[in-house]
Amino acid sequence: MTIKRRNHGRNKKGRGHSATIRCNNCAKMTPKDKACKRFIVRNMIEQAAVRDLAEACAYSSYQLPKIYLKINHCVACAIHSRQVRVRSAERRKVRAPPKRVMPPRK
Repeated sequence: MTIKRRNHGRNKKGRGHSATIRCNNCAKMTPKDKACKRFIVRNMIEQAAVRDLAEACAYSSYQLPKIYLKINHCVACAIHSRQVRVRSAERRKVRAPPKRVMPPRK
């Protein structure tokens, strides 16, 4: 029988069983090694209120607190929210991570 992916869509390799996690979007039970994981770091305060807060702050060099989120999605939700894309049969063989688009430095 033909296989679609070299790793069968998982990152298990030698473990008989892996823990399950809940998808943050639909709450589906997904194996931890199969889930699409993203680590999001963002400010607690939205950009519109940052300037107002900086003017009202008593400290001149106050560092705004950040929110650190670990997001887990099942494959269906990751495709739906465009975190991962469907690739053709030839492009599925490419194991290198995609190039990161970084904004230009000022």
